[in-house]
Amino acid sequence: MSVRTRDALGGRAAVVGIGATEFSKDSGRSELRLAVEAVRAALDDAGLTPGDVDGMVTFTMDTSPEITVAQAAGIKELSFFSRIHYGGGAACATVQQAALAVATGVAEVVVCYRAFNERSGRRFGSGVQRREPSAEGVTLGWSLPFGLLTPASWVAMAAQRYLHAYGLTPEAFGHVAVVDRKHAATNPAAYFHGRPITLSEHAASRWIVEPLRLLDCCQETDGGQALVVTSVEWARDLPHPPAVIVAAAQGAGRAQEQMTSFYRDDLTGLPEMGVVARQLWRTSGLRPADIDVGILYDHFTPFVLMQLEEFGFCGAGEAADFVAEERLPLNTHGGQLGEAYLHGMNGIAEGVRQVRGTAVNQIPGARNVLVTAGTGVPTSGVVLGTE
Repeated sequence: MSVRTRDALGGRAAVVGIGATEFSKDSGRSELRLAVEAVRAALDDAGLTPGDVDGMVTFTMDTSPEITVAQAAGIKELSFFSRIHYGGGAACATVQQAALAVATGVAEVVVCYRAFNERSGRRFGSGVQRREPSAEGVTLGWSLPFGLLTPASWVAMAAQRYLHAYGLTPEAFGHVAVVDRKHAATNPAAYFHGRPITLSEHAASRWIVEPLRLLDCCQETDGGQALVVTSVEWARDLPHPPAVIVAAAQGAGRAQEQMTSFYRDDLTGLPEMGVVARQLWRTSGLRPADIDVGILYDHFTPFVLMQLEEFGFCGAGEAADFVAEERLPLNTHGGQLGEAYLHGMNGIAEGVRQVRGTAVNQIPGARNVLVTAGTGVPTSGVVLGTE
């Protein structure tokens, strides 16, 4: 395989609009309506109209098809539409797909969206209840009979090994929860606005699956989030400073399964995120020291630590201290633990706000923001930056 350096994507497209519904536990309306509300809000933010849109990207898990959302939102013709697999791992890949379409001239304005009633409707945290025959189902057959039935139980296996390998206690994970909730406490859009936590409160929360406690697990949310992507050239004429897509990548590791990759040589890392990290650093020309803010996918706290290590912000087993010392601003919106669980799409929106300089917990001078998508599954990541 040839050694690649920069790719042809970076710097050619930008996120120019972000829009969301409120984040709740019972939206009281359909997932289609949530999607349309988010899409319209994102277009309004971008200073564009439904008639400007010619592309749409979402998740395979989303129940609202691109053509249905387009019709309901007043979008007329589509020349590009795409869906990304693997749950939360799709988030940053939707932006990558949009950027690819824009950069190659396949579409001019692409909307990425995700909407669900994940608390009042289907609850992903409840795990596998019924499944159509599939190759993935066969893989799960090695785990389900032994009681590994939910995402928390799948992650707990790797988390326990991580603690053992590095001589740590579950307090290591608590630092992530405390930082996320600190930021959520000052974010009016966050479900846990005004409700920070302490390490002792984390330690007192009930076990879900050892070594994971309740406060190690993200919440369940009803809501929608949308993003608008267009060319950097067009972005310059729009109301907000563009959040330039400096680099975007997807990654699946060797022996990859969907959250049950237990037959790898080592369970203390996230090889799929390592694939993403190598691509982002190579194609952007950036390094960890160049990143001003990290918006890291936090459905479970242990995987935030492993991501920091995969990206090279610190050494193996050192991420708990890295987070405790706040060496890098993390999840300034409160993350999925504190703001909302929107399969990572709200994290991309926070990255855009940081680049614009409009975040509630704004990091002064933020120029380069790293955003990651789901971990434990084939995943993705982006670096957003200023022009």
